[in-house]
Amino acid sequence: MGDERFDGQIIGFGTASGTRVVVGDWWASPFGRFADVMVERPDGHRVLVAPPDVAEFVAATYSFDEVVESSVVSDAVPALGPASRPQRLTVRAGPLTAVVRTGPRTPLGRAVRLVPARVARSVGFARAVDPLARVLGLRTYGTAGSGRHEAYGATDVRRVLDVEARWDGADLGALADVDPPVRFGFGSSPRRPCATRIVTTVRTR
Repeated sequence: MGDERFDGQIIGFGTASGTRVVVGDWWASPFGRFADVMVERPDGHRVLVAPPDVAEFVAATYSFDEVVESSVVSDAVPALGPASRPQRLTVRAGPLTAVVRTGPRTPLGRAVRLVPARVARSVGFARAVDPLARVLGLRTYGTAGSGRHEAYGATDVRRVLDVEARWDGADLGALADVDPPVRFGFGSSPRRPCATRIVTTVRTR
């Protein structure tokens, strides 16, 4: 069994059309710098959009009805920036284009900032705090059912303030909660739209 570590951010948001989106923007990983997008359509159809060299790994870790191998371009920088300064992120991934604006740190973000980063990113800490995270409707350790266990180590959380998103050119509507929850894995996105600075550790067989 080995550990694969992905260092970056996860951005989750819903739209008025019922489409829910989770963007993974990874600045350091076994595959180098890359981004991928997980989308659940209003009818429950789950789509992964990912570069060909990482699509197989992601699809073997999470659950999807369709995999689209495509370049995914993100203009995010490797930091969420000062808490007082909104940031703008553009993602282009196959049929999806999205412009996301993030804002202030959330109460959860302020809480996780109190934990030393080395501790917050460890698998042991993720396992220890998972029972508390479940009370908040979140998960920090578990499996998507693939046999691969994952640990989520968050070090910052910011609000998503607004989004402009299109799927195959059709406007997906205004920003909304990620409701109902997405069904890619055990902890794919919180209900409230947010950007989470995170290290994800995937334990492979």
